[in-house]
Formats: sequence, structure tokens, C-alpha cells
Amino acid sequence: MKPFAASALAGLIAGTALAVGPLAAQAQPSPATPPGPPTEAVPAIGPADPNLRVVRLPNGKKLHLLPATLETTQWGWFDNAQPPVLRINAGDTVALETMMHSHNQVIPGTTIEQIKKLRTDNPGRGPHTVTGPIYVEGAEPGDVLKVTINKIVPRSYAVNFNVPGMFGEFPKDYQDGQVKYLYLDWDKKVTEFLPGVQIPLRPFPGTIGVARKEPGRYSTVPPGEYAGNIDVRDLVEGTALYVPVFVRGALLWSGDSHAAQGNGEVNLTAIETAYKELNITVDVIKDKPLDFPRIETSRSWITLGLDQDLNKAWDQAKAQTIKLLAEQRKIRPEQAEKLMVLISEKGFTASIRRVRRGARTWSVRSRKQPNISFRTPRMRISIRPWIPPRWA
Repeated sequence: MKPFAASALAGLIAGTALAVGPLAAQAQPSPATPPGPPTEAVPAIGPADPNLRVVRLPNGKKLHLLPATLETTQWGWFDNAQPPVLRINAGDTVALETMMHSHNQVIPGTTIEQIKKLRTDNPGRGPHTVTGPIYVEGAEPGDVLKVTINKIVPRSYAVNFNVPGMFGEFPKDYQDGQVKYLYLDWDKKVTEFLPGVQIPLRPFPGTIGVARKEPGRYSTVPPGEYAGNIDVRDLVEGTALYVPVFVRGALLWSGDSHAAQGNGEVNLTAIETAYKELNITVDVIKDKPLDFPRIETSRSWITLGLDQDLNKAWDQAKAQTIKLLAEQRKIRPEQAEKLMVLISEKGFTASIRRVRRGARTWSVRSRKQPNISFRTPRMRISIRPWIPPRWA
């Protein structure tokens, strides 16, 4: 597996200005107030019949259909008291939709000024629209939820933007802000960011997680032991997220849907899109407690460490990796630590967000190894810093 290479993308939008003389200026009518951001909200027609959202698969399992509507989504917050919009059994599959940011208001045609207003007018909440929560029957605190990503079908368009002078790594350098809408060519699996600059498309859910154990309403921005906004670009089709359960039913959400992302969100956004279908299978694992999320891919395990202190985050990431190796190889922690050091190589993936406090996220990747051996494939440590936005 090749080391990650840090990358940053920036698109520039050129603007023009028209100078007029005093008399001409006086003759001009007052500029009209810019229209508000578009919305696709429609009046509710009554509660949905849950029985009409279930179909049977050939294997006898249930497939649940979960459209993204104003009734099945929340904008910018998680709350473990939120009534579930869907109830499923362990082992069931769900085909759910997601929306663009801010309840589908950041769509082609929305200006950067309107995007900024959506943020400043709604302090305390994240920008993400999350579909859910999904209640999983039989999931209890102390269990582990396994969420397998079966299939992802995104929309045909996406957006990348940086809010004027507020967020990203270079807010002072790009104070005017910019927004760029993109066509996603799913036949070629690329999008053209600039003339001659094509980005490979590799969709993954930026935010997917369960309810926190703490009561109340919390921003979707900071990730945690419940997963959430982890932005791990390797969480693609064919991978699985393992996350601890903290409340009865787990309460699963997903949103912040990405078509592609480099090693971080330097300007605070990836190639942001929405999914026509995020097809997941949800299982409940009993009697194998887990204290922090993990991701399983076909070739690797990804463990996470999260803390406002960079050193503590790194220590947690190492501790999670040692725990994983000790569990899988049935060796003592001190042996697992030596194994981790001897077979490790490091790659840096940067996601830097300018805020008032310095939280960081570190992710650690290790290849799955069937035997305890120093000749096994090398374990890779991917370091992904993260700083939550100042409104979080």
C-alpha cells in the first residue's frame, strides 16, 4: 500500500466590477435584496406508513427504503431523544437517501453569500443534513454496531466552497470566499475541477455514527466515540464501520455525503454531494465490547484517536492500535506495542480547520495479518489532524 500524499485543491472564480460616474450612479435604482437560498421543502401530507417502506430480498432479509425528507432528516445536530424515523432488525439492509448541506439548500445556484448566511444565521449547529435516526432492535448500550457499506449512488453534481474569511486553513488569504459546483461523471468516475484537472471519484459518507450517551442536542461537527463526522475517505463500498452503542436502539444517522476527498479538507469542504442511495447492512455484535470506532477494509484496519490535545490524540491512536493487535493476535499489550513499532510506517493526511481551540484527530491504519510474524505486511499509520469549527 503506497503512502498517502497530502494534497490541496483550490478553484478560483474570477469576478468583474463596473465603475460608473456620479450621475449614472444616481440614476441607478437601489439594488434589490438578494434572494434567499433555494429550498425544496414541501408541505407535509401526513405520517408515512412504515409498512410501505419495506421490501423483501431474495435471501429472505428485509430491505428498508428511507427517503430523505424534512421529516426524516435533521440539519446540523444529533439528539438521543430524537424519535426514530425507521426501525429495523439486526441484519437488515437499508437503502437511504441523503441531502445536501443545510436541508438541501446548498445546491447549484446558491451563492457563497447565501452559504455564509446559512452559517451565521444558525450558530451552534453544523452544516450537515443527516438522515435518521434509525432504531436497531436489540441494540443495547455496551453492544457494537457493525455498519457495512454495500453500495453508494451519488447525485450528478457536487460542491466545494470556503466561507468568506471564516474557515479553512487560509481564511486570511481567501477572505472573499468562493463556491464551485461540479458535474460528477460517474461513467468515467471523475470530475473536472479546473480545465485539465480531473479528480477521481471515490464516494464515502463523511458523517455516519450513532447517538451520543449524553442527553441534549449536539452539533454534527465534532466526531467522537460515537463516530459521526470522522471524514475517513477509506470508508467506501465494501468496508465496515464498527461503533460502540450508547443508547437503546443505537440510533444511526448518516449525511455529509462525499464524492471524493483528499487527505483532509483544507478549505473545510470535500467534493460535497448527496446520495440517491446509501445501501448499508446493519448488524449488532454482542459480548465483544468496543470503546472507540474502527473501520475494516479489504486490506486494512483503521483505528481512531480523538482529543483536543494533539499528543493525547496520538497516544489514544497508538493505544487503540495496540488493543486491536492484542485482541486479534491474542498477545500481551507490550508484545502488541513492539509489533506495532517494528512493522509500522507513517503517512500524514491533513485536515486543518481554523478555530479557537486546537483539537486534532489521528487515524491509524494497520493491515490485517492472519499470523503473528515480523514478516507480515507493514502496518500503516495515517495521521489526520482535525480542528472543529469555532461554532461547535
